[in-house]
Amino acid sequence: MPVSPIPSEMMRAVLKELEQAIYNHEQWAEALYGTLICHLEPDQRDLSGDAHRLCRFGQWYYKIGIVDLERLPGISEVGTAHERMHQYAGTLLRSSRDGVPISIGDYERFVTATKRLRLEVATLQRELENGLYNLDPLTGTPSRTGMLTNLREQRELVVRNVQACTVAMVDLDHFKVVNDKYGHAVGDKVLVDISHYIMAHLRPYDRVFRYGGEEFLICLPNADLEVGFSIIDRLRQEISSLPFEAARNERFHVTASFGLALLAPDLTVEQSIDNADKALYTAKAMGRNRATVWDVSMGQAATKSEGPT
Repeated sequence: MPVSPIPSEMMRAVLKELEQAIYNHEQWAEALYGTLICHLEPDQRDLSGDAHRLCRFGQWYYKIGIVDLERLPGISEVGTAHERMHQYAGTLLRSSRDGVPISIGDYERFVTATKRLRLEVATLQRELENGLYNLDPLTGTPSRTGMLTNLREQRELVVRNVQACTVAMVDLDHFKVVNDKYGHAVGDKVLVDISHYIMAHLRPYDRVFRYGGEEFLICLPNADLEVGFSIIDRLRQEISSLPFEAARNERFHVTASFGLALLAPDLTVEQSIDNADKALYTAKAMGRNRATVWDVSMGQAATKSEGPT
């Protein structure tokens, strides 16, 4: 199920909390090694089956609410690695408590699990930092900074016949009129609301990038033109029905035009974007509020177009 974008403020807060959680984990590890080396009585919480939830790192991890961060790659892997590390730590502590020599196998499993946890946490931290850097400050959508890199990765899958991929250019119709009539504050809210709606109503692995102004680019992996058109035209119809409100409770609606093209294996990413942009131009020339597919064999002619009747 698609989820709403993570606000930049939340990313900053999570990064700050993650840094504290990492510090708390390091303190816990120091205490663990002290217990093992000096043969001290273990903390009973570390022997519990819920040890991964009782330590301070675990308290942070399970407090934040994974549902809010599930779109971040690696968040669930952090939890899995952390739980497994505590399981192996418990084995070492029980051996120490019972006066049984710790086997090299048990110790190596714990060390490996600890390294895996550090790797997963470092990856999560890097994802958060990169995501925060690459977000458009107004809409919270990824900006153009990482767009080409992402599309080139998708194109490689197309080249290897792993999947088809459709890209769609989106432009809000007559958006200057919205700014001129209702003010830029209202216009900004329209941009934010529509971009969030698109992100929340695409598939979890689809991506939306703010291309500039009132233009966005949507990347639809594992979607040929037929599937891509179905997704995009549904969005077009839904966007046109979204209610917006200006001063004095004045209500209005905004429509959008879409141009679609395949991320083609024999074209550069930039050329495929240009195809989608030409299809968008055709959609606007045909009256706006429509989705248009570009056919390479027909130049700028549209082979499929839907809009209001």
